[in-house]
Amino acid sequence: MTPIQQTELEAAAFRRLVSHLQTHTEVQNIELMILADFCRNCLAKWFTAAAAENDVAMDYEQARTLIYGMPYSEWKDKFQIDATPEQLIAYDVKKELEL
Repeated sequence: MTPIQQTELEAAAFRRLVSHLQTHTEVQNIELMILADFCRNCLAKWFTAAAAENDVAMDYEQARTLIYGMPYSEWKDKFQIDATPEQLIAYDVKKELEL
């Protein structure tokens, strides 16, 4: 595999991940953080950082729109629900374990 082919495959896998997350709006970010230690916002931050490293103009809100498939405020209004007390406890426990 050439470096260009690897980059193309990585980009395709990333697009598939983003599409999967956009399709599965029932999966809340807090659940992703608890289980996988990343969420849609993390992906947007990583995208923004990669853009900056490559001198591409991209701010965090633009990146979130790409990741969410719509402005974050719209996604939040349509799909985000309040975290349950159990989710908040699990998230806090996970963060404490990382210290």
